[in-house]
Amino acid sequence: MSAAGKANMDRARSAYRAGLTLLVAAAVYEAIARSGYFPAALLPTLPKVASTLWTLLLDGTMLEHAAYTMYRVLFGLSLAVIVGLPLGILMARFRPVENFFLPLASALMPIPSLAWVPVFILWFGLGNTVAILIVFYAALFPMLLNTWTGVRAVNPLWLRAAGAMGAGLRQAFLRAWIAVVGAEMLAASDWGLGWVIFDAKEFLNADVMLAALAVIGLIGFVFERLVFGSIERATVMRWGMVRTAKG
Repeated sequence: MSAAGKANMDRARSAYRAGLTLLVAAAVYEAIARSGYFPAALLPTLPKVASTLWTLLLDGTMLEHAAYTMYRVLFGLSLAVIVGLPLGILMARFRPVENFFLPLASALMPIPSLAWVPVFILWFGLGNTVAILIVFYAALFPMLLNTWTGVRAVNPLWLRAAGAMGAGLRQAFLRAWIAVVGAEMLAASDWGLGWVIFDAKEFLNADVMLAALAVIGLIGFVFERLVFGSIERATVMRWGMVRTAKG
């Protein structure tokens, strides 16, 4: 079997296992929701959540919130790539740049991005600016450090360098996606999936909260596994072909 065929089979097995796990988790949730142990208002059944989600999609409300969230995360992620990618390369190539920025990155990266939200609110107020800056902060360090590690650790082996950069972009998106939802709960005003969850909590609309969580999970899965996963595989394959051609 060819390498491509084996890779496709492995992805199919992975998708099957993931689907089976989700089905089991959904069955357990539904059984608990219908048991009567929890009030229906706090633990709605899956059909109820699906109905709410469908209603919010049809009237455009959920799509508009998702668009605001995607704007914030992609804007902040783009800034992180613009800053982190060239800076990581410069750190790997020039020791003075590395000596200056590496301690700074090592000191800032352990600080959770959401810990900056109150500070950023004081500095910039509520709204898009804070959410975008939180995304930028969350995504910057994975992009920066993965690029630095990939370029520094391998000089002629561009295949590994490309893989490290792709992995950095993937990790940056994951951290950014987590950060933007939290930032919207605390700092956004009226729009965004995080705000939907926070607002629904105030009115005990658990079905709306779970519907928003489903959208968050779906978008995160599509981008992390399908979009960035495909980019990472294509980048590694391209650099592998270039390296092979150069002998």
